[in-house]
Amino acid sequence: MLLVHPEISRTRYNFVGVIENECLELEYIIPALKEAGCETKIWDGQVEKKSVKSLIKSFEPDFLYVCGRTRQENFMLEYCRAAKSINERIVTMVGGIHASLCPDRLFLEGVDYVFTSYNVFNIVSVMEIELLKEQGIARLETEKKLEKVEGLYYRLGDKSKHNKAVPFDIKKLPRPDREYFYDRPDNYRYLELRHAAWVRTAFSCPFRCKFCERNRMNQGVYSKRDIEDVVDEIESIKSDNIYIVDDDFLYDSERLKQFVALLRKRRIKKKYICYGRADFIANNEQIMAELKSVGLYYVLVGLEAVSDDYLMAYDKRSGVKINEKSVRICNELGINIMGMFILDLHFKKKDFRNIYKWAKVNKLRHVALSIFTPEMNLPTYKEYSDRIITNNPSHFDYLHLVAEPFNMSVRRYYFNYYVLLIKLFLRAKRDGIYDFIDYGDYIRSFLANMVRKRKNDDK
Repeated sequence: MLLVHPEISRTRYNFVGVIENECLELEYIIPALKEAGCETKIWDGQVEKKSVKSLIKSFEPDFLYVCGRTRQENFMLEYCRAAKSINERIVTMVGGIHASLCPDRLFLEGVDYVFTSYNVFNIVSVMEIELLKEQGIARLETEKKLEKVEGLYYRLGDKSKHNKAVPFDIKKLPRPDREYFYDRPDNYRYLELRHAAWVRTAFSCPFRCKFCERNRMNQGVYSKRDIEDVVDEIESIKSDNIYIVDDDFLYDSERLKQFVALLRKRRIKKKYICYGRADFIANNEQIMAELKSVGLYYVLVGLEAVSDDYLMAYDKRSGVKINEKSVRICNELGINIMGMFILDLHFKKKDFRNIYKWAKVNKLRHVALSIFTPEMNLPTYKEYSDRIITNNPSHFDYLHLVAEPFNMSVRRYYFNYYVLLIKLFLRAKRDGIYDFIDYGDYIRSFLANMVRKRKNDDK
C-alpha cells in the first residue's frame, strides 16, 4: 500500500522549510498494515522531490491511501485519479479530518472508499475484503463484511452506501512507525526547532468554539491517552523536539502535573510545542512554570481577537483581559507564546491596526493570522452561504478570503491584510526572530499580492 500525505500548496506559501508536519496519521496506519503482512511506502508531498505518479509506477501498489485537510482536497482527488489512470485495479482510499467531516466531497469518481472514522484498523479490514474479492469469495459474504466497517463510504454495484461512524478510543491506536521520519533528519521542523516529532495524546477538543472544526473530530468525542503511555512514547522518540498536536493539551491540570512529574523522574530533556487556551494559562501560572521547567518552548494560543465583542461572537468563553494576562505570564516565564488571531469578515481598517497595536503593547512577539473561513462542514458555512465567493477547496487555507467582507471590498481587505503582515514581519525581523527565513522574499511577495488583481476583487 502506498500511503500519501498531500502537498500543502503549489504556490510559494507551502511553508516548506518553515513548518513541516510529520505524517503521524500515516505512521499510525503502518503497524496495522505490517501486522497484516502488507508492504508499505510513504510519499509526503511536503518533502519528496519525485512525483507521486512516478512512485505509483515504480512501486506498483495494490492500494493507495490518501489523507489531508480541506485545502488539500484537489490534491487528494488528483492522486486517486492518477493512480486509476496508471492502473485501474489500484484500490483508492481517502481518510483524515476532511474526509471525516465532508465525505461527500471526496467520494467521487476515482475514489473507491472514504473513511470517516479514526479507527486505523478499518483500513486493514477493507484491504482484506478486497483480497477476498480477488479470490472469488461470494459477493454476498464480502458485502456483509463491508457493512460491518463503521464510518465507511463504499459502492455496491451502482449504489453508494455508507455506514455510521462511531467514536474511536485513542488508547487503541498502535505506536506509530517513524522510520520515514527518522530517514529525513533535515525535514519536519517547527520554525527554529528542527526535526520535531509529532505526538498526539488526545482526539478532538472539549471546547466548542463556533468557528473551529477540530472539536468535531472523532464524532465530537474527546478521547485521551494515559499520560504514562504518552511519556513512554516521548522517551522512545529519537528527537529532541516534540510537537504535541492535541487541539488543547493544556486542559486537565492533574494530568499535566503527572506529565511534569514523569518527565522529571525519568530525566527526559526535550523541548515541547503544544496548543493551549488563554484562560488555562491565566488561571494556572504555577503549572505553566512547571511545564517551562521541563522544556515547554512554544505554546500556540488562540487569542482570536482584541475585542470582547468578537470573542463573544466566537463562543470563545474568554476575554481580552484574560488574553493579556496569558501573554504576560508566558513572557515572564520565558515561554514563547504564538498568538493566533482571526481576521473577521466584519473588520474595518482600524481593526487590522488594532491587532498590531495590541501585539506591540502586550509584547507579543509571535503572531499568526487567519482570515475568517466558514468551514464547509460547520454551521458558519450556511450562515455565510450568500457571501461565499469561491468553492475552490485550496482557498480554505486561512490565507484567502472565501466569503465577501461586510465593510470593504475584497481588494481593500487584502490590502489591509498584507499591510498588517508586512508590519508584523518587519517587527519580527527587528526582534531577531525567524532568522532562518528570507524576510525580503516574503515581503516582496506580500507587496506584489497587495496590487495583484484577483477574480473577486470587486465584491
